[in-house]
Order: sequence, then C-alpha cells, then structure tokens
Amino acid sequence: MKLAKGLGIYHQTSERKAHDLVEQHAPLVKKIALHLLARLPASVQLEDLMQAGMIGLLEAAQKYEASKGASFETYAGIRIRGAILDEIRKGDWVPRSVHRNSRRIAQAIKAVEDRTGREAIDAEVADELDMSLSEYHACLADSNGGRLFSLDELNESGEVPINEEDAVPDAPFEALSSEGFRRSLADAITSLPEREKLVLSLYYQEELNLKEIGAVIGVSESRVSQIHSQAALRLKARLSGWQAA
Repeated sequence: MKLAKGLGIYHQTSERKAHDLVEQHAPLVKKIALHLLARLPASVQLEDLMQAGMIGLLEAAQKYEASKGASFETYAGIRIRGAILDEIRKGDWVPRSVHRNSRRIAQAIKAVEDRTGREAIDAEVADELDMSLSEYHACLADSNGGRLFSLDELNESGEVPINEEDAVPDAPFEALSSEGFRRSLADAITSLPEREKLVLSLYYQEELNLKEIGAVIGVSESRVSQIHSQAALRLKARLSGWQAA
C-alpha cells in the first residue's frame, strides 16, 4: 500500500511539474509559430501552427529530463518546431514543380562548384540552369516558400542546430547522431558565403524575421528570402554525397 501511495504521489508531482512547464512556456509556442509563419503561404493559419506547437510543448513537458543538460526552453523549442514541421508536411501544398526546381537548383550549384572549385554565384547557377537571373531569383523565391524548413530538411526529425552546442541529446536529434554528419554539416555551414551564413545565423540563432534581417544587412525582405533559399540549397548540394561517403 505504501509503495502504491508513493507512486501515486510521484505521478501527481510529475504531472503538476509538466503542467507548470506548459503554462510557463506557452508563449514560446506563439513566438515560434509566428517566426515560421512569416515564410508560409497566406492560406496557413497561425492557430493551426500553434495547435501543433502546443502538442510539441506537452510532449516536451512530459519527456524533459534536466539531467541531460539542456534547458527546458531549448528542448521545448526543438519539440515545438518538430511538431509544427510534422503537421505542415502532412498537408503538402507545394506544387511538384517547386520541389523539382529546388532539386535542379541544388544540382546546378553542385555542378558549378565541382567544376570551378569555388562558391557558385547567382549568375553562374542561372546559366547552368539556362535561365535568366530574374527567372532564377523567382525560382529561389518559390523554393523558399515551398521549402520553408529547407535547412531542417537536411534531417528528418527537427531543426538542425547552427552551433554544435545547441544540440540536445534526445529523439529530435536521432538523425544527427552520427558525428560524421555533424562535422560535415558544420563544415558546410562554415564554408558558406558570408552573407548566406549571416542570414542563416540571424534567422535560426537570433530568430529574426525576414524583414528584420533585411534591415540588418541592408537588402529587401524578398532578397533575404532568396539568400536564405540559396544558402539552404547550397548546403543540400554540398551534403548530397555525405551518405555515400
């Protein structure tokens, strides 16, 4: 009887802690949802993202283990983003042509960089695709909306951290468990052109929106969108051979 009573008290305490964590960090769900919504089509509703994010927060509160070293806010942020990602991917609104163009751009970037041994610039990638520069930029814009989480798509289970120390040793990073992949990703990010690296850092680390990033680096919001998309596709191109390596 004492054991059963003790277990009951433990579960009640655990549930109360989880409830408190959810209440305390509920604003984090809206913050992340708004941050991601900025790069989604107008048809996507904030409420839908927040509903999915709350599921992620609940799971985080139930599974969080402080002994693993990460703060709850860091851990919950990963779970929230992962839950929103999963929900959005269930209803893929992106035309196949956008996915096709994204693959073509990544392949063209890789082809140019393999041939020249240096970073591919916009005009070279456009030439490789037999497009005008304006057509190429339009494709980048489409890719950025369609591939909202293009950096995240380098794995299948959540957001890829820009810094190694941001990683949390739990399920959201199972796909990043290989040290080889993490080193390759870190190297690929480090070798990006400075402006692309800065945009990724401001978006993923500082959590600025596209308009705010534009103000920081002195370009339009649409240009930031293009730079982000090209950075993600450049990473995808450079890491495309990792599995086979």
